Amino acid sequence: MSLLLGIALAIPSIYGLLQPEAFQKTARAFPRSNSWGYALMGISTVWFLYLVKMEDISDFAAYKTFMLAGFAAIGIGSAVYVRDFLAVRGAAVLALLVAKVMVETARWVDTPWRLVIVLWAYAWVIAGMWWTISPWRFRNLIHWAVADIKRIRILSITKLMFSIFIILLALTVYRTAPQP
Repeated sequence: MSLLLGIALAIPSIYGLLQPEAFQKTARAFPRSNSWGYALMGISTVWFLYLVKMEDISDFAAYKTFMLAGFAAIGIGSAVYVRDFLAVRGAAVLALLVAKVMVETARWVDTPWRLVIVLWAYAWVIAGMWWTISPWRFRNLIHWAVADIKRIRILSITKLMFSIFIILLALTVYRTAPQP
């Protein structure tokens, strides 16, 4: 899991280093991109519905069908009626879902280094909730981050260093950590 996360973080960082002008244009367009919004909301909705379907809480068993229909309606309704900053909302929900997997995966690795992934996951949870509530802040953050080429390069190098750190943890510590 951490290897995939490190690679996923490294790819846009490398793009930002190699083609900062194109990265700037793409990043500025992202928050209001309907195509990204539909894709991210679709992925997030299907993934969330899968998690609800697989949940085995007997207290909700009688309501599971209604919950699935309601959550599907919310996901589809958001894509149809709340298209403003849809990509940000989709990315926020996806960040929450990925954070869930990160914490669940790190739980089984018996090393204090697992806290790197757990803390990163909780940062995503906080960001995901914040961006869901106020998606324009995500847009503002992106506009700040890509305001000039020097800042793009500095942030890309920082993210690339962190992604290399995560990849190294995946290939060394997490791989050899004893499993409980």
